[in-house]
Amino acid sequence: MREVSRGGIALSVALGLVAGYVDAVGFIETGGLFVSFMSGNSTQAGVELWDVGLADALLPLGLVAAFVVGVALGGALGAHGTRRAWIIAAAAAAVAATAVLGLIAPDAGWRFGLLAAAMGALNTLYLAEGRARVAITYATGTLVSLGLALAALATGRSRTAWRRPLLLWGSLAGGAVIGAAVHRATGGFALVPAAAGLVAIAVLIAVVQARRGGSA
Repeated sequence: MREVSRGGIALSVALGLVAGYVDAVGFIETGGLFVSFMSGNSTQAGVELWDVGLADALLPLGLVAAFVVGVALGGALGAHGTRRAWIIAAAAAAVAATAVLGLIAPDAGWRFGLLAAAMGALNTLYLAEGRARVAITYATGTLVSLGLALAALATGRSRTAWRRPLLLWGSLAGGAVIGAAVHRATGGFALVPAAAGLVAIAVLIAVVQARRGGSA
């Protein structure tokens, strides 16, 4: 995370807020599955495989597969300069499509694969040597960074390293709170603000990159 600029951290916080929001809505509408936390879905699939059967394990496994596909697509495109805006715009389109499908066919569980793919793609926005420098849509890596930063604080090696991971975790958790509240108030329309937020972020990035001449 130290290699990411302040602007990059601000972008990550904004995207983390949206990701937490989307994950909360997905969790509610799937009845307990995640569209960004694939460790949870993997565990759920394993439990349901033995307790319920293969048919009920297909949705969490499908979400895992869709997330990986989203990461692969984002990685193939390459998140440099204005391409970040395109990846975020594509994620916005997937979230919007899920919202529309939810109104047309609310029982179609496969539509959540679009959300998982979108969340996967967002994790490719800051890559270095084939790894994500910032975990945007899941908290485990961020919490590991926070724990290590607290160790650095306790041993006097760094007084400020804890701020960024705490901020990123807070954005994800805060987004989840907002997403749950909006879903309670609006039901099937809850994903619309998330799609709009991603569009706004994509446009902002495109404008900034255009002013910089498209530099990364």
